Amino acid sequence: MTLRRVIAFGATSAMCLGAGGSALAQAMPVTATYSCERGVEVPVSYTTPEQGDATAVLYVENRMITLVQSRAASGARYEWPSDGSGYVWWNKGNAATLIWHDAVADNDTTIYAECRTR
Repeated sequence: MTLRRVIAFGATSAMCLGAGGSALAQAMPVTATYSCERGVEVPVSYTTPEQGDATAVLYVENRMITLVQSRAASGARYEWPSDGSGYVWWNKGNAATLIWHDAVADNDTTIYAECRTR
């Protein structure tokens, strides 16, 4: 991914996150790029507003995905904001894992397990 696309991703995700309300608009996103197995790069923008849920916006599999922070025993866990199937992004320190949660089968499939910030 080129630097121009990463900058555009950060600016776009900041605008998308800022459109939700004044408290969210005041939150400054933190952007990181994770290098995963098979040479895959996953840029992520994290936003923690004064009010409301913290979010992670990922650009993965050619689409932008917004996940909402949920409870985690360790690290930070971000999930699709529903009770159904969806992506889960779990990070701790400079490591992260991308998972697909299948609500019908009640199981998880790891998509990328070896993601690290550069």
